[in-house]
Formats: sequence, C-alpha cells, structure tokens
Amino acid sequence: MLKQKTLKESFSLSGKGLHTGLNLTVTFNPAPENHGYKIQRIDLDGQPIIDAVADNVTETTRGTVLSKNGVKVSTVEHGMAALYALGIDNCLIQVDGPEFPILDGSAKYYAEAIERVGTVEQEAIKDFYIIKQKIEFRDERTGSSIIVLPDEQFSLNVLVSYDSTILPNQFATLETMDKFATEVAASRTFVFVREIEPLLQAGLIKGGDLDNAIVIYEREMTQENYDKLADVMGVPHMDASKLGYINHKPLVWPNECARHKLLDVIGDLALIGKPIKGRIIATRPGHTINNKFARQMRKEIRLHEIQAPIYDINRAPLMDVNRIRELLPHRYPFQLVDKVIEIGANYIVGVKNVTANEPFFVGHFPQEPVMPGVLQIEAMAQTGGLLVLNSVDEPERYSTYFLKIDGVKFRQKVVPGDTLLFRVELLAPIRRGISSMKGYVFVGEKVVCEAEFTAQIVKNK
Repeated sequence: MLKQKTLKESFSLSGKGLHTGLNLTVTFNPAPENHGYKIQRIDLDGQPIIDAVADNVTETTRGTVLSKNGVKVSTVEHGMAALYALGIDNCLIQVDGPEFPILDGSAKYYAEAIERVGTVEQEAIKDFYIIKQKIEFRDERTGSSIIVLPDEQFSLNVLVSYDSTILPNQFATLETMDKFATEVAASRTFVFVREIEPLLQAGLIKGGDLDNAIVIYEREMTQENYDKLADVMGVPHMDASKLGYINHKPLVWPNECARHKLLDVIGDLALIGKPIKGRIIATRPGHTINNKFARQMRKEIRLHEIQAPIYDINRAPLMDVNRIRELLPHRYPFQLVDKVIEIGANYIVGVKNVTANEPFFVGHFPQEPVMPGVLQIEAMAQTGGLLVLNSVDEPERYSTYFLKIDGVKFRQKVVPGDTLLFRVELLAPIRRGISSMKGYVFVGEKVVCEAEFTAQIVKNK
C-alpha cells in the first residue's frame, strides 16, 4: 500500500496577489503524518490556522476563499492543485497576507518548487477513498455538472463551453497525475474583457495584468471604451476591431483554457481531505460547483468512513483453502476462512461464504438462522493469524491464542447466503510474539462487525 508523503524541506514563493495587489510570500513546510493541508496566516496576531477543507470555503468568485473565525485566505487553488497532483498528503502552508501570490496565473512554479525540494515517505498509509459507483452533482441553472466514476486511479476529463467565438468548446484530459507537471501545471488563468470592469468594480483583480492571466477579447466595443479599459489595466492601447487573445506570452497549448479549468478542479477537490480513486468528468466547471461537489464528497466519505475491500470474484485468491490449512491448525467445523484475496505488509483481506449448511445454524437459531457474533470475531482472528503466520518459517510449528478483545460492535445480522469480507490490520509491529490487530467484517459495503484484539504467537512444543 502507498504511504503518505510530505515535503523533504520547506520552500517559499513571492509575488503579488491577484485580487489585493499586495506583495505576498507563501511558504510550504513539511508536516507530520495525518496532518493534511493547513494554512497559517503568519501576519495576524496568534498566527491562526485554517484547515484547508471544502467545509471552510466561504467564497468562490474568481477563486477559492477559505475562512475560519473571520480569518480569510484566498486564491489557494493553484497551490492546492500542485500539492494534490504531486502526491503530497501533509503540508503546513504559511502566508503573510490574505491570499496566495498569483505568480504567472498557473501552478507551474508550485510544481517546480515541489519537485526541486523533493518529497519524503512517511510511515502512515495513504488513505484513499475509492469510488465504487457513479456520484453526480448538477447545477440545472448553469448547466454545469461533475460526475465521478470508478477508476483505478485519479483521472479527469474537463469540458468547457462559452458563448464566445474565440473560446467556444474545449476539452482537456489528464489520465495520470504523473503528467500534471508537464501537461497541466503551466496552464494560466483567463478572463474575458467584458468581465474586467465588473470585477474591478467588485474590488477584485487589483493585481491582475497580462503577466498573470490570459485576456480574451471576443466582443467588439468602441475604441473609446477599449482605451479606457486599457488605461485602467495599465496596458497600451490596442485596436478595438481586432478580436482574439491578449497576452504577452503565446498560449502554451491550444486548449490552455480547458487545461486551466482542469487544474482548478484538482485544486478545489484537493479540499475533500482525502485522495480519491475515480474518474472525474466535469462539464462547464467553476469554483462554485467544484466546491459544492467537494462538500458532497466529504459527506459521502463520512457516511462510508470505513470502506469495504474490493472483491473481484474472477481473480484467483492469494491463498486458497489448501494453503490456509497449511498455516492454520483449524479444521471442520472451525475453519472459518475460505480464501485470502489481498495481503500487505500490515493488513490482510479474507473471505468466508456463509451457507445454510453451517453446523452452528442447527441451534442458532432453527427458525431464524444467525451466525454467532463470537464466530465472526473468531474468523477475524483466523484471518489475522494468516497474516502473521504467512511471514514466519515453518508456520505449522506455531499457534496463535487470544489474550484480549476490545471495542466489539455488532451492527447487523449475518445470515445464510452472506459473503463475509474480513479486513484485519496490525495496530503495531509484532513484539515478543504479541500482536495487536483491528478487524472489520463486511457484507457488501456495510460493516457488520468490528473489534480490536491482541493475540500471542506461541511456538508449539
């Protein structure tokens, strides 16, 4: 299983803020396991910290704004996108003002800095949320939608559509985050000329210029009005009859605008708080719908905090019943694991098919057959024993015995026809033959039983 990552060392970037025009410095620092993303305003008394999660987003006009107890930080999406796409799980970000610097309007410099300082693997396991069925969020008013489908990794398809002859329809695709730095990070933010005056009147984009945004002129205006706008923006006068892109640097890609929207989606979904495995299909995305979808995903994750292992019945088991009998001393009617489908350094996944012919159903209960809870725990323990015994030489010379069972919860009945999935993981390294484990029993996607237990591994005489 993949481990969590943080930065190997800190780095800082400086520049002006897009909306405030202030000179700002943002510093990205290593952080401990399970820290997540947090942003600290070091310019304020007490240096308050804001958790970078979707629930703390309070504004989405031309950028993502995080707020907590009256403290705000805006324009965070490009930095968040670089962290998420490059696999950083834990980072403390310190900024000396109310927004991140806009730099060149892309995530290029964030990505380059992360690659320059490098990353370090931590001990904790990276906790993915695996998409197992279609999840959809639509805004009927705007026609925007975000759909996520099952996939083996995180990938995106983004489609943009505008009422514009210069920027009508574009799409961008990112199949793997390994290509983020080369195919997406350098895509710059963009704005239509018709949007500039309303944004200025709203007190925004005070730091906007042709060095940090692509400007699209697609609706002809009078030369007089065009000159006035140029004066406000501090750029030379241009011919009002010439439509097209206005920028100092040529487009990096013909579909740079769609790629930037893809970048924004990554940055906003980084605020889910957990990496996901799934394919995002975003149609006409924007910060508002991105945030609404991220909030919906956080609710989904809370409802399924413990996910069932993926069980593909077509894949050959890692351990069949014969291998299990080589490792465990249990035999009929007390062998309660049929096969093992997944095993790692500190976890194992086993399967038990519960049939109407189980001997315990004769008396438990004849009119309403229910699998005894104590046998569910025994089955978890056997699965944990397989994890331990699979790592020693001559496993037939060892036995495992319960020392303690804690935190047992039974959530629903197990009946004939159920297929039980056991996921058991070590809570700590095995020391002096003592093993502490946490186990879950699933039927479908539901947890039916859980427990923590301690066992002793003893060499047979």
